[in-house]
Amino acid sequence: MEIIKVSSKSAPHAVAGAIANVIRDKSTAEIQSVGAGATNQAIKSIAIARGYLAPSGIDIVCIPGFANVEVAGESRTAIRLIVKTV
Repeated sequence: MEIIKVSSKSAPHAVAGAIANVIRDKSTAEIQSVGAGATNQAIKSIAIARGYLAPSGIDIVCIPGFANVEVAGESRTAIRLIVKTV
């Protein structure tokens, strides 16, 4: 599964384009974010990606969860958003 990492400085439209491309190719993508700002950008990106995919007749859902990731040698808890086609 393709993992897309989002930070608080990520541009939502750029991330949405990446999500839409992965969904078109593989029908499932995983988005990971650490922190409130990054999670905010990730959620906005999913909403925008849904708009990108709708004209093609593709609808997506988001399944939230948690993941442990390494950031600068430290273990952190990330928000894990699985995006897949309906």
